[in-house]
Amino acid sequence: MSALVWIALVSLIVWLWLLLGQGFFWRTDQRLPPRADLATWPDVAVVVPARDEAEVLPLSLPSLLAQDYPGRAEIFLVDDGSSDGTGALARSLADRHGGLPLSVVSPGEPEAGWTGKLWALRHGIALARARGPEYLLLTDADIAHAPDGLRELVAAARGGGYDLVSQMARLRVASGWERMIVPAFVYFFAQLYPFRWINAARPRATAAAGGCVLLRTGAAERAGVPDAVRHAVIDDVSVARAVRRSGGRVWLGLADRVDSVRPYPRLADLWRMVSRSAYAQLRHNPLLLLGTVAGLALVYLAPPLTCLAGLAVGSAGAAWAGGLAWLVMSGTYLPMLRYYRQPLVLAPALPFTALLYLLMTVDSAVQHYRGRGAAWKGRTYARPGATPEPSRAEGAPEQSRPEASPEQY
Repeated sequence: MSALVWIALVSLIVWLWLLLGQGFFWRTDQRLPPRADLATWPDVAVVVPARDEAEVLPLSLPSLLAQDYPGRAEIFLVDDGSSDGTGALARSLADRHGGLPLSVVSPGEPEAGWTGKLWALRHGIALARARGPEYLLLTDADIAHAPDGLRELVAAARGGGYDLVSQMARLRVASGWERMIVPAFVYFFAQLYPFRWINAARPRATAAAGGCVLLRTGAAERAGVPDAVRHAVIDDVSVARAVRRSGGRVWLGLADRVDSVRPYPRLADLWRMVSRSAYAQLRHNPLLLLGTVAGLALVYLAPPLTCLAGLAVGSAGAAWAGGLAWLVMSGTYLPMLRYYRQPLVLAPALPFTALLYLLMTVDSAVQHYRGRGAAWKGRTYARPGATPEPSRAEGAPEQSRPEASPEQY
């Protein structure tokens, strides 16, 4: 057999294995587990790190203020050095909409060894712990929640005995580039971290989605969160792993009514979203980068290329094997397109999207070696090994004290 046929066959075998052996990652039925009817509802603190979020805050913060939660809940918004009036806007939104009490705090610039989001979470969690809540809802400033969202999360955590319950928010899909790239983003994430493997009685993977994480306060303290993961760029996966390492139970699934309102209308916007952390996901390892590029080429690019090349040169084996691999690939993408309510005709275009992700990953590595890796909203983070560590002993989280007293509304 020719090399072309061999490549097509290997790609087909890989896709048959992915179809059946990778935790059925392509299915979209992992939603909130059964919820319990609670006689009493535990106290919850909602912590929202926010940096230059004035554009999206009017679409997201009112949904938190309006939570219909039977127990005691309050919101702590941490203004992480914003230059666009995020803190002032949050106060005015609270005045206008009412609802849950809101506290706003500005902790100042992160100390060495901390990423900005985790620094903000550190101060927000410290404020929240002073109120003694049983649960912390860690949610991003661009996430809008249904009115009963907090109630559903707490009921699911209590009902399943989970220490961490996370929902992957439905990202905005409006522009042409969003339709092409966003569903694939979640598809690739699920392929890397199959939700069934995460949620199994004997888990084989661990991850969370940082936009919506309900975390038991006691589990956070046992895991040393956020201090134990203070340098993590991919903070959601790091938090989930810390919780599981400390003996906690983790659940992750797709959301029905938790939505990201942040727009990514241009390819450049989506490119920055992916490339800022892609190389960090590979632990800044050149060998892992080479393996990832080769794997993406074999799994996603080889099927259409060998199919078309086989047709062009008259190789029936390459055409059939490549075409069947392409068909299986497209079939696994259909459930995610349905979840995002997108045209199913986009499924065969997944190899093109994968090519874009391959280029974004390479660009992420290039930017890292140019000293511009993991850049976000005016900050650039070095690789973890290059950051100075605090002098205190690992595993003994320090209680943080915000530099400014919060203002409550």
